[in-house]
Amino acid sequence: MTETAGDGRDAESVSKFVESFAAQLVEAGMQRMAARVFAALLASDKGVLTSAELGEQLQISPAAVSGAVRYLAQTHMVSREREPGSRRERYRVHGDQWYEALTNREAVLKRWESALREGVTSLGADTPAGRRLAETLAFFEFVEGEIAAMMERWRVHREKTFGQG
Repeated sequence: MTETAGDGRDAESVSKFVESFAAQLVEAGMQRMAARVFAALLASDKGVLTSAELGEQLQISPAAVSGAVRYLAQTHMVSREREPGSRRERYRVHGDQWYEALTNREAVLKRWESALREGVTSLGADTPAGRRLAETLAFFEFVEGEIAAMMERWRVHREKTFGQG
């Protein structure tokens, strides 16, 4: 008999998905534990799990859960919340986490653009390094504009496809 994930789903199938998707996230540059925790939250029906539930499902220590959640919270991919009437925290992945993660990169892009502008000035716009920095700056400015436009198109598409989210 196949063990279920507590909600009628096959635990082995859920685990295979979590590990497979986590591996893809790791390949794209995410920390391994953070990727596993994120994938587990994404695969949970409610999108909310406690540290103990994550530790049990992924067979990892509370410290590993804590470190992964800290990273995921800093990147706006999960949020922390208190269980009502308890001191225990639970961690939530939202349906719009990709949107939030991308749009929160705007501040990072602005800082990079500022540093690159200073670099162009410091190195001289007519030097090879200055031209390279100017092209990198132009790329980030372009990407920033494209992300903003793409996110607006996503909001419209999401509304049409899924209704109010």
